[in-house]
Amino acid sequence: MPRLTDITETKKGRYALFFDGEFAFSLDADTFAGADIHRDDELEPWQVEELRKKSDTRRALDKAMDLLALRDHAAGELYQKLCRKFDDHSAAAAVAKARELGLLDDENVARRRAAELLRKRKSRREILADLAAKGIDRDTAARAVEALCPDDGDEDPDLASARALVGRQYASKLAAGKTRQVAAALARRGFSRAVIRAVLEEAADAMQDEEGDGCP
Repeated sequence: MPRLTDITETKKGRYALFFDGEFAFSLDADTFAGADIHRDDELEPWQVEELRKKSDTRRALDKAMDLLALRDHAAGELYQKLCRKFDDHSAAAAVAKARELGLLDDENVARRRAAELLRKRKSRREILADLAAKGIDRDTAARAVEALCPDDGDEDPDLASARALVGRQYASKLAAGKTRQVAAALARRGFSRAVIRAVLEEAADAMQDEEGDGCP
């Protein structure tokens, strides 16, 4: 059985464990205290593995706290980031603990992200794709996007976004007669055919009015 030959406290307040003369891993202070292990103890291999898992889980939780201190994360996004450095079990346990502590609110994250993307003139489809990429489930993302929808009498956000994009980025192409190129660009951005048709018709009418105003 592996023998715990040395225990060394690190500069970060963790406890480095050496089995049979070789460094294995380190434990945080709480986990180390709860493990009740001492130098020269002989542990079963499964006991060593359990300690390793607890170490990884605590390190994953510490990383989760660091990420959440920088900004809010959806649970799925946090899990994805943790999985880059930790195993699935440790990442999932850290996310579960963060949720238990009340540090995760997917609904709020989705609403704020959707509103932010709308201000950047993104289409509904782009917003849904972005939320999905951040690990937000389909139903939560759909509710966030639905919250952007207008009340009766208000303008469709997609229409407003597409109109703003046409005026800001594609006016010169329309003036050059490149209507199909502009329509294709808007379609790639996720706008519907109805929205594209509406904003292009508006732009065409506006250009005709300008030409009419310029006649002697």
